[in-house]
Amino acid sequence: MSTPESPSRFDSVLDAVPVMPVVVIDDLTTAVPVARALVDGGLPAIELTLRTPVALDALRAIAEEVPEILLGAGTITTPAQAEAAVEAGARFLVSPGATPSLLAAMAGTGVPFLAGTSTVSEVLAVLEAGLTEMKFFPAEAAGGAPYLRSVAGPLPQARFCPTGGITPQSAPGYLALPNVGCVGGSWLTPADALAAGDWERVTKLAAEAAALR
Repeated sequence: MSTPESPSRFDSVLDAVPVMPVVVIDDLTTAVPVARALVDGGLPAIELTLRTPVALDALRAIAEEVPEILLGAGTITTPAQAEAAVEAGARFLVSPGATPSLLAAMAGTGVPFLAGTSTVSEVLAVLEAGLTEMKFFPAEAAGGAPYLRSVAGPLPQARFCPTGGITPQSAPGYLALPNVGCVGGSWLTPADALAAGDWERVTKLAAEAAALR
């Protein structure tokens, strides 16, 4: 698929790619190569998690050197992180959960975001905030595809990016659901591949994921 110029090219972040790469960067020198490898494999999007000390610097490096990628920041847990991520170049945000203050802070940044949910009550709270697109986390532990299939009945307006424990084998089952736009996948960037600089492997995994539907 063609690389995105901005999130507005799509109806939503959920429509950008079938599998959103969820990436943890421990070594800053791997940030740009891994982003380029994902683009080369046909997945021009990344959710870079704010789980390491170098995460914000990694966002800055990717924003500057791989502008064609749809760059997101994940594991947003505080209002300050939301602001810092956007300042570093993130063009969308993802949180593992949602509180009123976090929802307000992410909305205040002006970029698209997916608030995390794992229960029907949390989904209702996000819907009441005027949002119909959200993250479902931790997907496998919280009930998986059968849970989301059940939620689609009473809450058909809610759309999800399930993340957490999803594999190449289970991803198609999620993607077949009417209320799933994409899935989050951490299998695309194995820690050993990043440590070894095996970008060819990352590109191959990305290409396989890009073909999932």
